[in-house]
Amino acid sequence: MKYEWKKQEKELYFPKDTPTVITIPKQKFFAIKGKGNPNEEDFSERISVLYSLAYAVRMMPKSGFTPEGYFEYTVYPLEGVWENSDVSDKSSFVYTIMIRQPDFVTDEIFEKAFAIAKKKKPHPFLADAFFCEIEDGLSVQMLHNGDYDNEPLSFAKMQKFMSDNELVRNSNNHREIYLTDVNKTSRDKLKTVLRYCVNKK
Repeated sequence: MKYEWKKQEKELYFPKDTPTVITIPKQKFFAIKGKGNPNEEDFSERISVLYSLAYAVRMMPKSGFTPEGYFEYTVYPLEGVWENSDVSDKSSFVYTIMIRQPDFVTDEIFEKAFAIAKKKKPHPFLADAFFCEIEDGLSVQMLHNGDYDNEPLSFAKMQKFMSDNELVRNSNNHREIYLTDVNKTSRDKLKTVLRYCVNKK
């Protein structure tokens, strides 16, 4: 039976549209760093590289290699960690975009995925991709409905919630998880998980 993150991990990926507290466990990712306007081609090309690696792992059994502990699963959604920046100047944005990987993925599996992607879909940005583990830990998150440009409205709700509950951000970064495809969904119907890593005061 295929593992469906949409069904098995609803708490992580389908929060309410009001802020809530959650503890995020350590997770594995394929990631790539970048800078600049996410509406430009450079950003899309980096996303393409991540998906080529993610699907290389997903389809490994069909290429003749089955990783230890492998199970059928749905590829996880795109995520991004964004550094604090001037929202009026998108060219200044600094980010790390990533796709979560199942727990069976290791450095060795990443290297195999890299070799498969390089052969099947070579790209200069492949050399910038890396494998990492991240533990967000105690966090505040909510679902943002609508255009990315309106995210400040949701962030304001999160800030008020933190103030009311004696929580503070532990960095200027924030995470976004993209549940909808911006190329296939009207901007007013986009769904994005917004998350701050926090500490108690």
